[in-house]
Amino acid sequence: MARDLPAGGARALTAIRLCRADAIAEGEARGFVHGSGVARRAVVVLRHRGRLAAYVNSCPHQGTPLELAPDRFFTATGDHLICHTHGALFRPEDGVCVAGPCAGQGLAAAPVALRDGAIWLEDGEG
Repeated sequence: MARDLPAGGARALTAIRLCRADAIAEGEARGFVHGSGVARRAVVVLRHRGRLAAYVNSCPHQGTPLELAPDRFFTATGDHLICHTHGALFRPEDGVCVAGPCAGQGLAAAPVALRDGAIWLEDGEG
């Protein structure tokens, strides 16, 4: 779940602006990649039932990205995220796999936050 970044405070966060929060409509998801090599970070940000959530874009089964085509993360019915490689289904609200080869495992939450109407990928240091 996205959280609000503090306006100020004892610890400054390093964050990368991904997009405006309203760029992801209800029932939609978008993928983002930042960096390269060991610093590469791929995430999927979605809006489901009015709530923003973000996960590392890597299926726990074999580490493949979830989508085959850009921003195609949901099933046709929009009820679950799907790994298009092996068909695993994940609950959008918590990333838990409910069907497929990694049933019972889950997507790793991505460290994102909301600030000034935008979604930011945090440095992951806290």
